[in-house]
Amino acid sequence: MVEFFLPANSRVRKDGKTVKAAAGATNVKTFKIYRYDPDSSENPRMDSFEIDLDTCGPMVLDGIIKIKDELDSTLTFRRSCREGVCGSCAMNIDGSNTLACTKPIDEIKGDVMIYSLPHMSVVKDLVPDLNHAYAQYRDIEPWLKADTAPPTNERLQSVEDRAKLDGLWECILCFCCQTSCPSYWWNGEKYMGPAVLLQAYRWLSDSRDEAKESRLEHLEDPYRLYRCHTIMNCTLACPKGLNPGKAIAEIKKMQVDHHS
Repeated sequence: MVEFFLPANSRVRKDGKTVKAAAGATNVKTFKIYRYDPDSSENPRMDSFEIDLDTCGPMVLDGIIKIKDELDSTLTFRRSCREGVCGSCAMNIDGSNTLACTKPIDEIKGDVMIYSLPHMSVVKDLVPDLNHAYAQYRDIEPWLKADTAPPTNERLQSVEDRAKLDGLWECILCFCCQTSCPSYWWNGEKYMGPAVLLQAYRWLSDSRDEAKESRLEHLEDPYRLYRCHTIMNCTLACPKGLNPGKAIAEIKKMQVDHHS
């Protein structure tokens, strides 16, 4: 029989605290939230909070904010725009990576289960450590690169060339796709991951950029690009409806043309 040994303090306790809704509440939903305190020697735990939906906004983020404001001020999470634009509140909700600000509570049957994004180290509670992902993003040099002298005003682009960027520029780097990818779980130190590769394709597709060859050569590596096995979890997970899997396939086609 195979025996697995988990790292110290990695097993999640089920005996976290429970906070009941106020007396008289009739429309109650239970939020079960992953809690991890780096300053504590105790294992992570799942805390339960009963929320009166009649006094709460419609989105999961509204419930989390209500918990922090009224029930437990120590709950830690990221959020900013509340409009699905900044990507700050990305987390695993009801078993899927998504944005808490755009996930309606009434879409979830049963308890609302909330964890930090998978694969990433946890800073505290629902806050993942994104340093490595951002370092990979910096590695692709996500800015316009051109050696020719700039025009008097700006580098113009045709309507047709601009349309090629649709489905790419909308990425908000929430990393829902990145952390849903098994290939990234297995090879995250070397594989760039779907979010970063979609961003790479955004610059490869830009008609104003003049570094296409060097960008392709930088990605020419057994791991950086080719660890993608077209599992397509990334496309399913994207809360903006983008298609990182297709972007990665297009980069592979560019690599073929580059070497032909």
